[in-house]
Amino acid sequence: MEENKECCCCKVKKTPRSDELVSNINNRINRIIGQLNGIKSMVDQNRYCGDVLTQIAAVESALSSLGYIILDEHMKTCVVDDIKDGKKETLDELLDLMKKLK
Repeated sequence: MEENKECCCCKVKKTPRSDELVSNINNRINRIIGQLNGIKSMVDQNRYCGDVLTQIAAVESALSSLGYIILDEHMKTCVVDDIKDGKKETLDELLDLMKKLK
């Protein structure tokens, strides 16, 4: 079996994330999971649509914030490393990723 074989869904970062960043990301993800479970409960309890929509907006905002944290770290590590290695196509990938987050 080949190790480190790259495909579109299993690339591995060259620069490891700091323990502090991983902890921050995991805390945010756990909070988002809690919010999603809360929305599910609200739907199960037949709660008012406006309240459910407010919670959905909160989850969208939390996901967006998480995405920008990861994008920031990606730009400071992966993109910088690739540019130093002469991989200019990384800029096109970065622009595509930024479009996905808006």
